[in-house]
Amino acid sequence: MRLWRTVLLLLLAALVAALAWHWLAADPGYVQVRLRGTTLETSVVVAIAGLLLAWAVLGIGWRLLRWPFRAWGRSIKRRGRERLAAGLTAFAEGDYAQAERDLARAAAHEAFRTPALLVAARAAYERGAPERAAQALDDVGARGLRAADATRARFLVESGRHADALALLKPKAATNDLSLRGWRLLAEAALAQGDTQAALDALPALARSQSLTADTQAALETRVLAAALAAAPDATRLNALWGGASRAQRKRPELVAAFARRSAALGQVLAAMDEIESAQRREWSDALATAYGELGAAEAGARLRKAEAWLALAPNSAPLLTALGRLYAQQAQYGKAEEALERALRLAPLPAAWEALGDCRTGEGDHAGAATAYANALRCARGDATVALTPLLARGPIDTRPIAFEERSEHGVPRLPAA
Repeated sequence: MRLWRTVLLLLLAALVAALAWHWLAADPGYVQVRLRGTTLETSVVVAIAGLLLAWAVLGIGWRLLRWPFRAWGRSIKRRGRERLAAGLTAFAEGDYAQAERDLARAAAHEAFRTPALLVAARAAYERGAPERAAQALDDVGARGLRAADATRARFLVESGRHADALALLKPKAATNDLSLRGWRLLAEAALAQGDTQAALDALPALARSQSLTADTQAALETRVLAAALAAAPDATRLNALWGGASRAQRKRPELVAAFARRSAALGQVLAAMDEIESAQRREWSDALATAYGELGAAEAGARLRKAEAWLALAPNSAPLLTALGRLYAQQAQYGKAEEALERALRLAPLPAAWEALGDCRTGEGDHAGAATAYANALRCARGDATVALTPLLARGPIDTRPIAFEERSEHGVPRLPAA
């Protein structure tokens, strides 16, 4: 198709040229130019050809005159690229002093000024020279202002000055003048300062940009929403946050646990129980089993019966056994509580199980044993060896071996136990 179009255009051009030639041959026109007594006479065709030739000669002459300057400019840009590349390489290698020198020279070229100064600021900060880093960021100018603000905020967050980072970023966020890194740093600084609303406000911009992977975005959303749920001042705000979460977010165990704990603290124990029980029906979670045992004394009997029923689903879950121990202790069934907690500790040495055992011993009146259990909770959290706790009641040894149960594939074929 393109070949036929080209042939047609060439034929059309030949036809126009032939018609123009016959038209000009009948009357080629007459041009006369007089200047200071000199007269030039020619036809229109020759005059047009002369003008085109003169234009071509002038163009070639102008290009020849500009060639040395253009070659010089290309050489300067090439040296700038080489210095920028050398500075970036030195920065990646950890040679921050050399990186600063190369990047300072690269910044002399306007085309490379912004990236060179941004990386030079980072190199100066890594060398322990925050003053030079701040000066480099001040020199960036309006073209790289958002990147410079994000870099300043990153320095503040990394040095633990979250309040200063928040003070820098929040006014920019109000005018929607933050880079994507700035929005993420705003969320991190706000979480550190307990400003959950500012952290929530940063999530939509990051979600729209799709600059983070799906897993990273989900992890950040989970952290922010969990903090917001835990900090909800009243049931109205808590329910609004939970109702505004997406269906996928309401299935995450971390968020279900955060909602349940805060809901129970605000007196809505039934709502907390319902969310945890619904989530456990969908998919078992040890984290939710732990949260189920930490909802306080309200509805402890009903929760105990539900937790006992869960043993059929997860008989070797140390968090579930710890939750059972807490619930037995709240019902003053200290013998059963100790049995569950001892089994939990044999399966997995959890600080929460030692703490629950301390509460159990306190209820039994064994204050020395309670002190030992609480101390063991601290030792366990630090990774230190724990001290044996003398049984309060004389009873036979507790069977702490994992309970074996048959696992089947999606096709109903039994699986071999893991080695």
